[in-house]
Amino acid sequence: MNVSSRPPLPPGPYLLCDDSLRPELSLVDKAGRLLEGGARILQLRMKHTPPREALAAARAVVALCRRAGAVCLLNDRVDLALLADAHGVHVGDEDLPPEAARELLGPGRYVGVTARGAEGAKAARAAGADYVGVGPLFGTTTKVVSAPVLGLEAFRRVVAESPLPVVGIGGVGLSNIASVAATGAHGAAVVSDALLAQDIAGRVRQLAAAFDSARGTGL
Repeated sequence: MNVSSRPPLPPGPYLLCDDSLRPELSLVDKAGRLLEGGARILQLRMKHTPPREALAAARAVVALCRRAGAVCLLNDRVDLALLADAHGVHVGDEDLPPEAARELLGPGRYVGVTARGAEGAKAARAAGADYVGVGPLFGTTTKVVSAPVLGLEAFRRVVAESPLPVVGIGGVGLSNIASVAATGAHGAAVVSDALLAQDIAGRVRQLAAAFDSARGTGL
């Protein structure tokens, strides 16, 4: 499938705006702070938000991202991505198949897919995906994942073999994001390390600086 009509996703931290963390902050507040820190890709994940509230939040967050020049992806929800005019979606192991997501979204939006290795990345490319999220890289408590922890060396091999840009997922934070970047990964997904920081915008800036300085160094 020809995906050349979509510009490449920007490299760096891939920030998740999640409804399970920091309940005292609305999703719009969280997104605003992530974008204030310079987030270039923001994924909106709403596993616990009722449908009407989710649609309103999606529309508001997409509008914020577009004003900031950032890419906004919806986790799982192709319907919300279309209704809110998001840039695309990310689908996981138990979500809508990527072929179906691509069929609904058309050629102009991004589709990201969770993969567990290089073979999964190759299948995702055949299904029309733009990138793969590969992991879990490290242990994480933000999301229950049945797959075993991959580790950096196995992840490095996936990055080398993948036909698509690879985003490392699972347990990534300021303490290890440089190691992820050094594998040559296109990005690194961060959830709790950013949202639980006292200064969310400041932490996003730190994450970006650490990733950008180490990307592709092979350290």
